[in-house]
Amino acid sequence: MTTTNILIVGAGAIGAFCASRLSFAPNTKVSCICRSNYKAVSTSGFSITSPTFGSYVFTPAHTFANPEEAADSKIEWDYVLVSTKALPDVSDDSMILEGLLEEGRTAIVLVQNGLGVEEPYTKRFPGVTVLSAVTIISAAQEEPGVIKHNRWTRTNIGPYLPGTTDDTKLDAKQQSAVDSNTKFVELLKKGGIKDADAYSHAKLQMVRWHKIAINAAMNPSAVLSSGTTNNAMSLDPELSRHLKGVMEEVLSTAPKVLGTPLPKEFATPEAIIRSTQKNTSGSKPSMLLDWEQGKKMELEVILGNPMRIAREHGLEMPRLQSLYALLRMAQENRDAAKKGSKL
Repeated sequence: MTTTNILIVGAGAIGAFCASRLSFAPNTKVSCICRSNYKAVSTSGFSITSPTFGSYVFTPAHTFANPEEAADSKIEWDYVLVSTKALPDVSDDSMILEGLLEEGRTAIVLVQNGLGVEEPYTKRFPGVTVLSAVTIISAAQEEPGVIKHNRWTRTNIGPYLPGTTDDTKLDAKQQSAVDSNTKFVELLKKGGIKDADAYSHAKLQMVRWHKIAINAAMNPSAVLSSGTTNNAMSLDPELSRHLKGVMEEVLSTAPKVLGTPLPKEFATPEAIIRSTQKNTSGSKPSMLLDWEQGKKMELEVILGNPMRIAREHGLEMPRLQSLYALLRMAQENRDAAKKGSKL
């Protein structure tokens, strides 16, 4: 059997965990581009603990310090999985993949938060298959190369085929993207991710909107309420009302944009809040962690892009617009103050 070569771009907690499970698929070699954790990983691999899979060490087939090294290796990649933070207001990460892709062979797998994350890649590489993934995985890199998987492995992946619906008759190129998507999901399943599912383009985009409903409610509100955890917000009468309102706004907009109703199996805002009330782990949402560490937040893909996509369809999202305007200005003021202090 031929070997499937997979390259991970963004080998943080989620990227490294996914890489480790893919490595268990037969005839599969998984390599990683590491940045801050390069020294640790190139020396000792990734040390992973998981309530589902136990403790083990994952040693990448190749560990690269940068994309240029990966390109110079001349390895023909079947899949390049990108799990970096999506910060289009800072940089265009599609540039990283220059020299790594082979049209007709390589598929890009985007494991990133937000809406509109696929566009930079389809514009730069119009002939390359793009697969869009939404993961519900809780994991953290506690120190370089040390990954703690906490909960969940649910992963949904669909080919990015804008303009198609579940009733569209696909051409040969589109069908090839569907086949590539099916194969990648099978690799995840063989690696132990039993709840990995292959979705159509239309359903996957609806999943992205559904996750946006949660992220757009929880993440900005945690920052604006000075570090309140998701659980604490869900238990506060006024904040829980606010969270529900944001989620309802997103979930009522999505069907109008996508032209298809929400699947009945999707959790309602009420169910999401009830689940959050039961989760007493005290974990902080990613945007809050970025704010506390002085990093750029994923404002554009979580708040800005959904708002702009809605406007293109003649729709307004006033709750998201308020959150976006306030947080963008807060970030700009913070960054300006940091620059001023260095002068």
